[in-house]
Amino acid sequence: MKSGARVEAGGPADLRGALLAWYGKNRRDLPWRNSRDPYRVWVSEIMLQQTRVAVVIPRYEKFLNKFRSVEKLASARVASVLAEWSGLGYYRRARNLHAAAKMIARAGKFPKDAEGWRELPGIGRYTAAAISSIVFNEAVAVLDGNVERVLRRLLGRSLSSAESWKVAQEMLDHARPGDFNQAMMELGATICVPGQPLCTECPIQRFCRTRGCGKAGASKPRQLKRQIEFVLATDDGCVRLVRRSTDASLMPGMWELPSCEAVGSTDEVLFSVRHSITVTDFNVRVIAGKGIPACGGTWVKTSRLSGLPLTGLAKKILRKARIIL
Repeated sequence: MKSGARVEAGGPADLRGALLAWYGKNRRDLPWRNSRDPYRVWVSEIMLQQTRVAVVIPRYEKFLNKFRSVEKLASARVASVLAEWSGLGYYRRARNLHAAAKMIARAGKFPKDAEGWRELPGIGRYTAAAISSIVFNEAVAVLDGNVERVLRRLLGRSLSSAESWKVAQEMLDHARPGDFNQAMMELGATICVPGQPLCTECPIQRFCRTRGCGKAGASKPRQLKRQIEFVLATDDGCVRLVRRSTDASLMPGMWELPSCEAVGSTDEVLFSVRHSITVTDFNVRVIAGKGIPACGGTWVKTSRLSGLPLTGLAKKILRKARIIL
């Protein structure tokens, strides 16, 4: 390694060997690690952008059972894709996934390297490198928050983004780039965690300048608290819903319950749920819809709900009310 990426107590080859040996024995059994099919790996990487592994696991196979190939995904209506994505958040990812599937289907093949993947919508440098290294064994390094934290602690100093990418590439195992990239991410996700790392369990502790000391990066922003109200109105097998504008900056075209400005003393509160979006925690009160016509909306048959792109919060409320499963 160059660029100040020297490590102590051995050389780069020793570090790579120790990390890959640890990964082989301790890696989590995640469903997307059972295949090197480009479609399955690509879908997993898009789902994992800004979404926790625990949330993605139950949704991953369900999505693939609905859209079994890139051709099936490309030919689906965008509303169907959004409906299947509901609850994962950051819906622009689903729209980009659908648009990219159309491009791949028209080309009749997947891109064969990171540069080709980056030409598709919704795929940046990290995602392109992850897919290409795992599927095609291309020797390109990844850099996400986990890898960046590992590098910073290993070297004992702050790194610019450009430096981090360079060091990650120099550290990469060119014989097993996909496994090495996943090992680095796994280490950051399970051992070299933010705050207090589990240094005694780290397979590359002897190479580390800080052993977890020093800054691990910026602290998480404080969560904001908000209370909001939605109206739940049902009648004769229908529920009242509102569709967000297709021009909305957040969740365009998605369906949700009508919102209510304020709850009066005579309004019946059916139940409350908690919901989080990025840095805001919402306490959501659900109000009985009788006698509140001003909140607007459209009557939708409950039998149609499974095919609609509902927001994650709408699904949470409708499940709580036992209107959907």
